Amino acid sequence: MTEFTPFASLFGGALIGLAAVLLMALHGRIAGMTGILSGIIPPLAADWDWRAAFIAGAVVAPVFVVALFGDIVAFDSPAPVQLLIIGGLIVGVGVTLGGGCTSGHGVCGIARFSKRSIVATLVFMATTAATVFVIRHVIGGF
Repeated sequence: MTEFTPFASLFGGALIGLAAVLLMALHGRIAGMTGILSGIIPPLAADWDWRAAFIAGAVVAPVFVVALFGDIVAFDSPAPVQLLIIGGLIVGVGVTLGGGCTSGHGVCGIARFSKRSIVATLVFMATTAATVFVIRHVIGGF
């Protein structure tokens, strides 16, 4: 069971929201991680510099948190690495078909009252709930 951390979660959520607002205000771009990442994979987008800085910040920020507070969040998955890789590839296909990821639709799209993003986020959540139910209660795995 994961420990409930309301204050850390609230602070982290506020920082994500602030980053999304600043990216929209300063660059007119949506803070969807998949779209940002796709611009730094060759062929590079014309605006690859801010994309690389955004991704670098997302990677380096947890290092600073560990350095400041010493808290390392343990990650353990009962699923084999092969299944995690396959799941990642399936998510990549879904992101492409859905026209964005959960951060783009869920954080930025809903905040802009985008009907498309609201529907996409509801589909993400329903699919997640159905997948967990099937894996845990029908198949009996992980």
